[in-house]
Amino acid sequence: MSGALLVTAVAVLVWPDRELRRRARIAVARAEDLGRRPPAPATGPLAVAVASALVVGLVSTLLVGCLVGVLVLVGARLRAARAAVRRAEARVRSVTEGLGALGAELRSGRPIDAATQAAVAACADDECGAALARALRAPAAGVPGGVDPVLGAALDRISAGTLLSARTGASLAAVSAAVEDDLRAADRLRQELRTATAGPRASAMLLAGLPALGLAMGSGVGADPWRVLTTTGVGQVLLVVGVALELLGLLWSDRLVSRAVR
Repeated sequence: MSGALLVTAVAVLVWPDRELRRRARIAVARAEDLGRRPPAPATGPLAVAVASALVVGLVSTLLVGCLVGVLVLVGARLRAARAAVRRAEARVRSVTEGLGALGAELRSGRPIDAATQAAVAACADDECGAALARALRAPAAGVPGGVDPVLGAALDRISAGTLLSARTGASLAAVSAAVEDDLRAADRLRQELRTATAGPRASAMLLAGLPALGLAMGSGVGADPWRVLTTTGVGQVLLVVGVALELLGLLWSDRLVSRAVR
């Protein structure tokens, strides 16, 4: 029964959700538009999880190997999600620097084409520079799909400011400065919230490590809890339930902290 539960848990974790399938379709469509082959799906985390499960299963038991594989897969997904958040924040900072260069060039009296080139050059990310250039040179085209909501809102404001400047002669430098100030303020707020939630994150990780400390203390006094958890029926059930509760607690605390930072 525990084996069936473990197989079901692994299938649920591996099965891609709707958001991942939508992003994959967007990536394939963009690659086809550019005349390139779409990138191969990333199978690294799953391969590492399977390899870890096999190695630990050979050293210990099949149950422990499956649990280790699930833990590795969940950890890889959490790491990938945090890396995606960092990439999105880096793209926003890149556009912020581009807007700063754009405003400086416009206030110095440079034409819009030269200011656009300077803004694109100031963007550390090439894709962000291309998106900013599109918002300035083709504002009616709109923001392409798959863009981060914060970045998309900033580009929408730049496109609207460009259209307004072309129709009425209003200052585009004022619009770019306002968007830049908003993006910098939002970035400072995220950094402050991340600093404020560092304590709860550390507490959650400390609490997650207490069961391992309990196992070590039990082994130190001669109780041998690891043998009970891996060789007896009741112990295996408790091991599966304990690992499941640990994962739920970590995922829930990470979700709460992530929602507070957003």
